[in-house]
Amino acid sequence: MRLSTKTRYGVRMMQSLSEKYGQGPIYLKEIAREQGISEKYLSLIVIPLRAAGLITSTRGAHGGYVLSREPAQITLKDIVDVLEGETCLVQCIKDASTCPRVSVCPTRDVWTVIVDRISETLSGITLEQLVRMSREKENNLVTMNDI
Repeated sequence: MRLSTKTRYGVRMMQSLSEKYGQGPIYLKEIAREQGISEKYLSLIVIPLRAAGLITSTRGAHGGYVLSREPAQITLKDIVDVLEGETCLVQCIKDASTCPRVSVCPTRDVWTVIVDRISETLSGITLEQLVRMSREKENNLVTMNDI
C-alpha cells in the first residue's frame, strides 16, 4: 500500500493550517511556499477537504483557508479517508462476495488485521499531535546544530 502524493501533500497542508490555527485565514500561496508544494496542486487538494468539512475558505483581501475544527479534533484518518478513500488492501475485506475462498482463506484474516492497525494508528494521531511532533523535531535539529 502506498499513500498518494495528494494525501502526503494534503497532510502537510493541514499541518500548516494547524500551526497557524486561531490566527485567521491563511493564503494557499503562503502554504505552498512554506511546504515547497505547487499552489496549483494544493488548489486541487483543498476541494475534497473543503467538501468533507475539514477546512473552510474565505474570499477577499483577508481570505484564505482555516481548519473547520480544532487541530485536536482532526485525525490523520480523517484526512487520509478524504484524499485516498477507504483504506482497503484487498477487495475481499470490503466485500466478501468477491472471493469464493473467504471462509477458508487465512490471508484474508491477516489483511484485515493490517487494515485495522493502519486505521487505529491513523485515528490515534491528531493534527495537534503532528504539530507537536514537528516542533520537537525542529528543536532537536537546532540543538544538534548548536553542538
